[in-house]
Amino acid sequence: MIPVIAIDGPTASGKGTVARELAHGLGFHYLDSGALYRITALAALRQRADTGDSEALAEIARRLQIEFEDRAIRLAGEDVSTAIRTEEVGKAASAVAVHAAVRLALLERQKAFRQAPGLVADGRDMGTVVFPDAALKVFLVATARARAERRTKQLMENGISANILTLLRDLEERDRRDSERAAAPLVAAADAVVIDSSELSAPQVVEKILGLVRSLGIKTGAAAQ
Repeated sequence: MIPVIAIDGPTASGKGTVARELAHGLGFHYLDSGALYRITALAALRQRADTGDSEALAEIARRLQIEFEDRAIRLAGEDVSTAIRTEEVGKAASAVAVHAAVRLALLERQKAFRQAPGLVADGRDMGTVVFPDAALKVFLVATARARAERRTKQLMENGISANILTLLRDLEERDRRDSERAAAPLVAAADAVVIDSSELSAPQVVEKILGLVRSLGIKTGAAAQ
């Protein structure tokens, strides 16, 4: 069985950075599941689709032409790596993700990332729905304030203006919607290890998870040898 390390958590908890660094250190493949929902949302916005129309959104998700090339993400050949990180797309992605039909349309795409020697997958339902048999499940949390500060810094570094108070309200609303949705709500798996990253740097969180990987005896890729 190809090992999977599932890292779930709310928006801006740091799971993307941690998962990417962890995958590199272990020599594993990496799945940014949130990007799939953001790409779907971007495509929906461009097509002026109703974010409440479950079937229309699911059809968009099924027809997506997506390519992941190192850190570049392409939609129908266009590099949308920056476009999908805007707050507008983030809000739309949260609205799109509540639809069970959309989640089902993207499920097999996500499972296909499970390739030898292993996979680090980050998202909101990696350990509960997509990879319930993951060798290690981590639920990464942080206070809303800490996450808003991180998100503000990230946006500003990308040249995107941001207001921390607006972001804080948006994060709290997104947390509520993600945790209350009927389809794959944001919740820690019963066997997940919860890590609070509010006062930890990404390297410190990665080291904690590496310790868990070693203690569980999970076989890693060449980069970790």
